[in-house]
Amino acid sequence: MPLACRLLEFAASPAALEVQEIPSTPPGSGEVVLRMLAASVNPADINVIEGTYGELPVLPATIGNEGCGIISQIGPNVKGLELGAPAIVLRAGTWTSEMRVSASEVVPLPLGIDPWQAAMLSVNPATAWRMLHDFTDLQSGDWIVQNAANSAVGRAVIQLAHVLGLRTLNVVRRPELIDELRGIGADIVVLEDVDLRSEAVRLCGGSKPRLALNAVGGSSALNIANALETGSPHVTYGAMGRQPLKIPNGLLIFKNISFHGFWLRRWREGASLQEIHDTYRVLSDFIVSGVLKTPVHRIFPLTQSLEAVQEAALAGRSGKVLLDLGSCKTH
Repeated sequence: MPLACRLLEFAASPAALEVQEIPSTPPGSGEVVLRMLAASVNPADINVIEGTYGELPVLPATIGNEGCGIISQIGPNVKGLELGAPAIVLRAGTWTSEMRVSASEVVPLPLGIDPWQAAMLSVNPATAWRMLHDFTDLQSGDWIVQNAANSAVGRAVIQLAHVLGLRTLNVVRRPELIDELRGIGADIVVLEDVDLRSEAVRLCGGSKPRLALNAVGGSSALNIANALETGSPHVTYGAMGRQPLKIPNGLLIFKNISFHGFWLRRWREGASLQEIHDTYRVLSDFIVSGVLKTPVHRIFPLTQSLEAVQEAALAGRSGKVLLDLGSCKTH
């Protein structure tokens, strides 16, 4: 029988997780079954376990908000999907060795795509891509400023901006990250203590950034807001610092900075199916061509999902924690 990592209660400890056998059911009309290969462990997954995420499942629930697999069964009235094709699934519950889902929730991927990279495709790269396109009309040569530049979204922003001809001013907390991020295409990397109100124009060669991306909050969010050109958007997509965003009146009155939030799930709810597929087609092609790559810190089998969550919660990791869903064995 398939295995799934089930969340039994919301708790401060990941001990609320349990790997269980679940029934295997054939696909119904309009459905497919995926044999899951890999899934990522994201901060949102940890927030769901803690019970602090913005939208929580009814318990007990299979955890996991992204992953990839192989289409292993196709039900009646399904078009455009083929047996054996790699795919990602656009719904929660990915920490399982088998998923039965609606065909409309499946996005096929190019043959030969790296399954580990595909398992990290649907959330962070898509968040980066949409934020680069949905808030202002950026032109080649324009600057973007972001904090948490070493995060998975931050790294995707750097790589995607580079291929789009955009330039990035990146803020990090640890000096050892500077050369690493420059190596993947970052133009400028500075530490959090640099005052961007006074330094942004010098750092950006006489220009100011036209888009700010915030995943931290607090003083870090204000610092990148102070770097912006008049009339530019400031987009918050995370709150790693767990501090509120405080907006000075002057940024609104005199600089006309606009403040926005971004949540990928909300974007999916409002986007057309064609727009969703187009976004993931572009990003999956970038993965295959080597333009887009997310570093992997460590891979755990599904039966060690508790350890995987504990590892993912540690600070200072060099990449993402993944779950291997294809070699799970019942212990």
